[in-house]
Amino acid sequence: MKSASLFLRIAVLGLTSLACHAEVNVVETLADDVYFHEGEVRPSGHCNNGWIVFEDYVLVIDANFPSGARVIMPKIEALTDKPVRFAFDTHHHGDHAYGNQVWLEKGATPVAHEGALAEMKRVETGLSGGAPGRWEDAAKTRKDLQGSKLKAPTLLYRHELIFDDGKHRVELLHFGTAHTHGDGWAWLPQEKILFTGDACVNGPYNFTGDGDISEWIKTLEAVKKLGARIICPGHGPRGGPELLENQQAYFKALQAEVLLFAGKSVEEIQAAVPAIMASLKKNRQIAHYAGNFLPAQVEKAWIEQGGKPWPKPELPAK
Repeated sequence: MKSASLFLRIAVLGLTSLACHAEVNVVETLADDVYFHEGEVRPSGHCNNGWIVFEDYVLVIDANFPSGARVIMPKIEALTDKPVRFAFDTHHHGDHAYGNQVWLEKGATPVAHEGALAEMKRVETGLSGGAPGRWEDAAKTRKDLQGSKLKAPTLLYRHELIFDDGKHRVELLHFGTAHTHGDGWAWLPQEKILFTGDACVNGPYNFTGDGDISEWIKTLEAVKKLGARIICPGHGPRGGPELLENQQAYFKALQAEVLLFAGKSVEEIQAAVPAIMASLKKNRQIAHYAGNFLPAQVEKAWIEQGGKPWPKPELPAK
């Protein structure tokens, strides 16, 4: 095993470690051969990553953007000489899957739930031959995508996929629709560690556009039955089982706020967004989830409750 670089700080698992949070862009040891890395959301847009060192290879949780993959790759290499053989996309979004090519070039195979591939084909071009989509839009502003290619996961599972070398066991699971229709979860039953992707976050990072809030709440209820001790979210600091509770409580509170406007007009619910924000912020358990995405979250909950989509602002004439 290579000696760790001077810049690499690793928190050893213990009571102190479990009581605190990892720092952004710092590797944290959760258990023997199990690591967590909190990504830099701004300005890089990076997601969180995890990796498990098996006897003969490494499994990475989330491919990240290409730039995010290049951030953690040397950190993995500083810990082990074993090759990364699998990169698990927890879902199809760019900050979790656009880095697939980087891992492929190192010999890894992208892995995902079959629903993640279906969603990627639906909204990303290069796979379906359709009109320009999210990949092309992102490449206009992200230099790490320019000159890169969109690589789809080729190892797929429908219900579960298990990695087990006798010492470590990682179960890739699917519980239903949440953040997307193809959310995958990485569960380590021996250590009771759960990597959630964006189906659970810790902060104002909930994008609801590709999911279903009502189903999300049900899916979280099923996931809670695993009895996870450590939760590694898709964005924000890791924590304990309270993260699943908090994520679920936020969506329940959001739905309750929107329900108060049943029968009201679109204009009335739009005008109520600041008041809804203030109300959610009063709840200390969930206040940190309310942020810039709130208007879109309110609209999503409104539509799910039978309301009409909000009118889109007119773009200035060119």
